[in-house]
Amino acid sequence: MDKVMNIRNGVILTFIITLLLPFIVQSQYVLHVVTMALIWAISVYGYNMNVGYVGSLSLAHVGFFAIGAYTLGLLTVKAGWNFWLAFMAALVLSAAIGFLVGLVSFRTKGHFFAIYTMCVGFIIYLIIDKWDSLTGGVRGLIGIPHPAPIGPLTFDTLTSQYYLVLFFLAVTILVAKRLLHSLLGRTFLAVNNSEELARAIGISTRKNQLLSFVISCFFAGLAGALYASFVRFIGPDIASIVLGFEMLMYLIIGGIGTLAGPLVGTLLMVWLTQSLQFLQDSRMVLFGPVLVLLVIFYPQGIVGGITNHWRKRRKRSDLKHSESKLPKQVPSHRVNARR
Repeated sequence: MDKVMNIRNGVILTFIITLLLPFIVQSQYVLHVVTMALIWAISVYGYNMNVGYVGSLSLAHVGFFAIGAYTLGLLTVKAGWNFWLAFMAALVLSAAIGFLVGLVSFRTKGHFFAIYTMCVGFIIYLIIDKWDSLTGGVRGLIGIPHPAPIGPLTFDTLTSQYYLVLFFLAVTILVAKRLLHSLLGRTFLAVNNSEELARAIGISTRKNQLLSFVISCFFAGLAGALYASFVRFIGPDIASIVLGFEMLMYLIIGGIGTLAGPLVGTLLMVWLTQSLQFLQDSRMVLFGPVLVLLVIFYPQGIVGGITNHWRKRRKRSDLKHSESKLPKQVPSHRVNARR
């Protein structure tokens, strides 16, 4: 009961802070950076649904992020679509292309799967970079509109866009939580633990891997569409493999397979990156050893390590409590003396 109350109090406190953040933080720059971090967190949550739940390391995740961004940008700027219609199309197209890619990619396993998806991600980058007549090439795509109003709600200010991104992040976390504690989520974890054992009990591993991959691509497209509408300019760099590895780094540091890991890892690394801007490119020299040490001593990330430490401490406390309730034995020499 104490654990439930602690978790609930922590969630309530976090929810209150995020709601009041635009009124607490007076700097527009800080609010801009936080909004960007929340968009990255949505993408990392999608990454976690594939890597953390099923255990398939896809290196094409950033490519689907770019598909969502460019779909929204092209449909609104060049085709003149309504924003929310283009927004929905970006999500559907990201999931559909993910389905087609997954049909082929899951014929491979292990590091072959990772190499294949990395090639897919690089092909997406080349298409964006070289198809100049469609995507604008290295010039990028300019003038992507802000989200269109929904009734009395408008999204033309930084604060309103922050709340919009926060809403989609809350929905993403809720979906991840429900998925993790559902029968489908437990099926994903069974496939992650042992594909052979999962097949032995009648689970279709390829079907579940493909479903997890499509869900991951859907949330990558969601983050990409939000990014495009927030920044209003996109270029080929949003499909670069470097950005994909940064997302993977956020997930590893936060905790793969944990519910709070993607958010904790993303916010922490974005904060560190902004704090160490004076080091410029040299900050990666600092991030490298920190990441190596974290993988060695906390292989399950910050959230996973804290959770394991709490569980061990709780187990020791329960063991001591149960031992204290056992009846005390009478020493053997006193028994002999009575006889």
